[in-house]
Amino acid sequence: MEEHDLCSTEMPAGNKASFRETSQSGQESHVPSSEVLEAIENVIQGVLQSLAQKKAPVLTVANRTDWRNIEFKDSVGLQMIPRCTTKQIRSDCPQSAKRFALMLKILSMIYKMVQSNTYATKRDVYYSDTLLFGSQSVVDQIINDISCMLKIPRRSLHVAVTVPSNVQGIKNLTSHAKFILIVEKDATFQRLLDDDFFNKVSPCIMITGRGIPDLNTRLLVRKLWDSFQIPVFTLMDADPHGVEIMCVYKYGSVSMSFEAHHLTVPSIKWLGLLPSDLKRLNICKDALIPFTKQDENKLASIQKRPYIACQPLWKKELEIMAASKLKAEIQVLTSLSSDYLSRVYLPNKLQFGGWL
Repeated sequence: MEEHDLCSTEMPAGNKASFRETSQSGQESHVPSSEVLEAIENVIQGVLQSLAQKKAPVLTVANRTDWRNIEFKDSVGLQMIPRCTTKQIRSDCPQSAKRFALMLKILSMIYKMVQSNTYATKRDVYYSDTLLFGSQSVVDQIINDISCMLKIPRRSLHVAVTVPSNVQGIKNLTSHAKFILIVEKDATFQRLLDDDFFNKVSPCIMITGRGIPDLNTRLLVRKLWDSFQIPVFTLMDADPHGVEIMCVYKYGSVSMSFEAHHLTVPSIKWLGLLPSDLKRLNICKDALIPFTKQDENKLASIQKRPYIACQPLWKKELEIMAASKLKAEIQVLTSLSSDYLSRVYLPNKLQFGGWL
């Protein structure tokens, strides 16, 4: 099932899409269970009223993936505009009737969990009826739609997510960690562990989301930054995909923009691997990877985003990448020496300020 149902009707901007009030630190206030139950009851009451009037019930949700509903604020990142376009999930249209039914099913499950003070993961929800839901992605999209529709953070809906991210250095929280290092790939993360990087260079916290971070990984990074106010650096591949992942941590994603205030860390710095590093370190061109058409399209899309205009140094790096049409994985540094990343590259960057 696709994110956009064929029978969903786009509605003009109107209702204010304000989310739960958050503190200046980005942490949402606790939403009492009674308010969550009331919000769900209001939705069901609307469905019942439509049936009583012999009208086809509809559920109205925000167009979460539409850039027209997104604004950029440098202190927050990508956030949903106060008044955004919405779409109606109709019960009387063959292409959207199933999604309508699934939304009611999951609303019912959430209601029971909140009422009984129990919790479930997204995987639990999916495996409660795999034939009905069809795929995990359908469940994920619907839960996010429900959170946005009710204007209640997902944690208050008693739906948790598993944590695939890996974290090292938590013990250093009590021994004065100096910074947080977000590593794109697990392979690089494991190599830094083998080299005992987070103890040898400086006490730090190392995190990897193993690619595009899930919600819990982003929440963890934000919580650590809120709590300790230490620098946060990213170590990504020098390619459009790596830049995309870094932007998700720093500025957020379009689909989760309604929760931007407690998911983004706008102070994140791009430590590496920078496109300009490849020339500076005389990396052999044979070790670089030519762009695919998909890479070109992804980079062009990133360059048009509103936050790039606020980052002139980032813009210059992306222009270097676009001009060369070459990309590099972090592992390319092993062409210089097997431990170049942990022994030379990162220590020099951290000591002499080689970040953007």
